Amino acid sequence: MKNQVSSIYKQAERFAEITKKSIISGNIFRAKRCLALAERLFISGSNETKNAISNVYVCSVSTFLEIRHCSISNLFPQTLKAECIKQINTSGL
Repeated sequence: MKNQVSSIYKQAERFAEITKKSIISGNIFRAKRCLALAERLFISGSNETKNAISNVYVCSVSTFLEIRHCSISNLFPQTLKAECIKQINTSGL
């Protein structure tokens, strides 16, 4: 089970990298598709999947967008946007 959980987090990390590369290359359509898939996984996935999407994917992509001064409101689907805001409020930033 530990290897499976580790691979879920690695997959979320890789998925975040794909999303960020899509944004960098200007392929916003692909980035939005990635974000929509992440939202579906977050809504309907197992607890491990939800944790990986929340703690790895959302954190990575939202930090990337913040550093590049991009607005998440245009890209993030509603559920992921709420999760991102929840993380920000929890961290006290």
